[in-house]
Amino acid sequence: MKLRSLKYFQSVYEQGSITSAAKSSFVSQPSITAAISQLEQLLNIELFIRHSGGVRPTSAADKLYPLAREMSDNEQSILHLFNDGPTPVPLKLGLMRSLGAERMSSLLNDLSKRIDNLELTLVDPDEPCDARVVLSQSACRGEEFLPIWQDSYQLAIPKNWSLATKPLITLEDLDGISFINRTPCDALEKLKQAMVSKGVQFQIRANIRTIEYAWPLVSAGVGAALLPDWQEITHSDGFVLRPIEDTKLTKRIGLAYKSGSQNDPIIAAVLSVCRASAL
Repeated sequence: MKLRSLKYFQSVYEQGSITSAAKSSFVSQPSITAAISQLEQLLNIELFIRHSGGVRPTSAADKLYPLAREMSDNEQSILHLFNDGPTPVPLKLGLMRSLGAERMSSLLNDLSKRIDNLELTLVDPDEPCDARVVLSQSACRGEEFLPIWQDSYQLAIPKNWSLATKPLITLEDLDGISFINRTPCDALEKLKQAMVSKGVQFQIRANIRTIEYAWPLVSAGVGAALLPDWQEITHSDGFVLRPIEDTKLTKRIGLAYKSGSQNDPIIAAVLSVCRASAL
């Protein structure tokens, strides 16, 4: 006698329908019917009488049901007995590049502390995920956006450059300077457009894609770079940060999530953590 057959019998008995039992057990109706037939043949009894609304248990089924339920309960007790760990709460979070290691680590740490048994998977923001930390303009139709951080970009200049003594940089100051170019960077593209209007152009000394490589190159004197006001950048000693006159270079970064999903417990918890981080 198979335990699975008894579980299918229990489901039919409780549901009063082979169709409903199949749905609740996530199997096909023929699988349920075959299991019941095998039990009837093995025990040489009739368990259910079919009618237009489903099935009705026989007296034999009434006798078998308490034993089948006890066996099913014992199975669950055995599984729980040897299952030491709690049930994980999965969250797949998409992350854009260049978020800032310190603040992102702090956010992920807060998520782990606030959401019990969190099983976090970090993926590229273009992959399927539950929510995404992206730029405001990257939020798609059908997504809501919760701002978390606003980055302000300034010019990072090696300390030993004479330009580092100026409290405010003009676009004309950028003409011909050695520069560390990073792509993609929306703020840098806006700066380049402003430079074109003034007829100025810097000299590219390095092309990079990851912002974490930029400030060590500035500290080494390779060139200037446009950098955000992250804590790990503002606390660096090898360069100074200076605003650029008449140029507002900012980015909003936050959580993009599917519209209507804020009532999902896991998304609601993530939103709560993100709101606290934005304070």
